Amino acid sequence: MIDLVQNYWPHILAVLSFALGIPAAIHAAMTKDDVRAAAGWVGVVLLSPIVGALIYAVGGINRIRRSSIGSQRALLQGQGPDQFGQFDVSETDIAGRFEQRFAAMKILGDRVSRHRMCAGNRIVVLSGGDDAYAAMLQEIVGAERSILVESYIFDRDVIGLRFADALIAAVARGVEVRVLIDAVGARYSVPSIVGYLKDAGVPTAVFNGNIIIGLRLPYANLRTHRKILVVDGRVAFAGGMNIRAGFTTEIAGDATAQDTHFRMVGPVVADIFQVAAEDWQFSSGEVLASDAWRIEEALSPVDSLSVLMRAVPSGPDATNETNHKMLMGAFSVARKNIRIMSPYFLPDRELISALVTAARRGVEVDIIVPAVNNLLLVDRAMTAQFDQVLKGHCRVWRAKGAFNHSKLLTVDERWAYVGSTNLDPRSLRLNFEFDLEVLDDGFAQSISETITQVLASAEPVTLELLRAKPFIDRLANRILWLGSPYL
Repeated sequence: MIDLVQNYWPHILAVLSFALGIPAAIHAAMTKDDVRAAAGWVGVVLLSPIVGALIYAVGGINRIRRSSIGSQRALLQGQGPDQFGQFDVSETDIAGRFEQRFAAMKILGDRVSRHRMCAGNRIVVLSGGDDAYAAMLQEIVGAERSILVESYIFDRDVIGLRFADALIAAVARGVEVRVLIDAVGARYSVPSIVGYLKDAGVPTAVFNGNIIIGLRLPYANLRTHRKILVVDGRVAFAGGMNIRAGFTTEIAGDATAQDTHFRMVGPVVADIFQVAAEDWQFSSGEVLASDAWRIEEALSPVDSLSVLMRAVPSGPDATNETNHKMLMGAFSVARKNIRIMSPYFLPDRELISALVTAARRGVEVDIIVPAVNNLLLVDRAMTAQFDQVLKGHCRVWRAKGAFNHSKLLTVDERWAYVGSTNLDPRSLRLNFEFDLEVLDDGFAQSISETITQVLASAEPVTLELLRAKPFIDRLANRILWLGSPYL
């Protein structure tokens, strides 16, 4: 065998190059919607025999195909699949209350998202880990039949162990508990919280990988970035907040990172549960369809306090780029202002064009990013891209103070988009994300006011300041920007 390899290794390498390279090149050409991405990957595969195909297998396949478990609304005992139909809103309803352009956004959402916009909801803003974790733990401690948790990061620190112990106690009193943690996020703590939960009898799964052996090919580059908690099919939490001590003043003090989370009740809870339940099924094979997981009847009346909301999952599966399409639509209907707050701002050319076009129409476009970022490479890459929006009459601001991880967006102080999506290539194309479309004057104004408070002490980024940086710094930023899709 050794002699065979020594005598024919060039032939063996040639065969491997064709056997691996041709299928990889064909796959890239047939599955990539962006001609630049397709051409780039084909070039990598053909110009780097064997190695290029392996790189493509790890980082180039960005679509997971999985089956849906069907609408969780149908699991309501004795109610049938249309129990929530009374809460669905029509284009006419929205046009009368919010103008025709927002009715157009409702049509867009219906066509790109699986979930309907519904009335009868309540949403509470939870600013910071102290408020968010306290509210979440209160619901976990009071849970009577089921708890479903999905998180990108679930650290094994003081806060993570507090959540874990509350989940363990819930299992001990007979509550059905399921915990799903991303394979990459689970590695943020060593040892991982996964072992702690499993050893205590809490059913726990890792999304898209294995903590010890490695990530599952060919989808190693795909992650769940969602942060969802659903308790008793009655109340849900979602937003941008992972479970870690750095977001609490109790532990981090003055260095506390900021973030924003949301508590929901109403018909939207059914859709939020469905998103997390599908991820659990994908990772564990278990369908959550027993009586413990039934969705509580939505009894909230549709009144002046009712909030119109839509659950918007997106990711590299059937919901591919849903968040991108929603943002494109929202920027196109803006008339007064667009306010964006994101820790990572690296939009693609389409989104930049939409923002610049809005600004040139006279829409005030404000983009707020942290002055100090937790990801230095990402921060330098996005600095290299600021000039593209600044030249188009958008404004960019650096927020002072502690790092802010919030993802908040409003249009004309009427429409809001909040959740886990960052405006970067990973969130828009590679990650499984979960956001909330909220059409409500009061809610959108409260989010806009939050952004206004941050703007009060923020420093503007200008073209003059960017051009004044040393050439070597600007060059380094541009080089990092070239790799931004995989940062």
